[in-house]
Amino acid sequence: MTTRPRPTSAPRESSATERVERARATGGEPGLEYEDATPYELYVGARTLHGLQRTITEHPAEPAFLVISQVMELYFGLLRTEWTTARAQLRGDDLAGALSSLRRTVFHLDALNATWASLVWLTPAEFNGFRDRLGEASGFQSYGYRHVEFALGLKASSVVRPHKGMAAVHADLLEGLAAPSVYDEVVGYLSRHGFDIPEEVVHRDFTQEHEPSPAVEAAWAAVYRDPSPTQPLFLLAEVLTDIADEFTTWRHRHVMAVRRSMGAKPGSGGSSGLAWLERSLAKPVFAELWSARTLV
Repeated sequence: MTTRPRPTSAPRESSATERVERARATGGEPGLEYEDATPYELYVGARTLHGLQRTITEHPAEPAFLVISQVMELYFGLLRTEWTTARAQLRGDDLAGALSSLRRTVFHLDALNATWASLVWLTPAEFNGFRDRLGEASGFQSYGYRHVEFALGLKASSVVRPHKGMAAVHADLLEGLAAPSVYDEVVGYLSRHGFDIPEEVVHRDFTQEHEPSPAVEAAWAAVYRDPSPTQPLFLLAEVLTDIADEFTTWRHRHVMAVRRSMGAKPGSGGSSGLAWLERSLAKPVFAELWSARTLV
């Protein structure tokens, strides 16, 4: 995974004792005097963030479209970070740690889904006001979203091709494509902890999507026959179900946003648009978690 760049400057570290002394010295009022940028600015980089909102038209609807797209990209990166941590924890048999990491991502996905609310007002006429200036730019080209899909086990080598012109991004995507997904690591964990999962399911070509396995389905059915809130594998099954549910909701809201703003027109990047998104929506995440419920 690509190493995240560290800020060139950061707030000066301070201790709990210093914070108490500072509050006593100011009488509990916030600090007001700083020689350079505020410590908040040094940490958050708000000037840099706001400097990235470079619209290409004067249409009043475009700023919201651009900002929400950028906010979604930030959440894609956050989800990738969390799921990378969770996969390492599962590989290390740290189920408690993995549960914490995965549980956080349910909240991240819920917040990501909420961002669509800032675009549901976008009518076809408003979108047409700036859409032509987008050229071939399309959400399909988001490599951050591809990492989200790869982490969830939705693998396809074809979606890496658009990024050949960016060597570092392309290499990073190929690495993500070949890496075990969150679900692959979960299946490996089940195999190491008492469930009879075939070797060819545990050790396989991870560039390919996971094929539903009767053995994995039977494992989840066994887990769900003991739905105790203190049963760690039941908690794992439920948090994975929440993730799949939230991600499916995101894809559904994407379909509805496209349906409202452009109907069945072709997509900017060459796809059929709505029809292509609807086909993508039909692909399940963590398939045996859902089919196992029929067996319980």
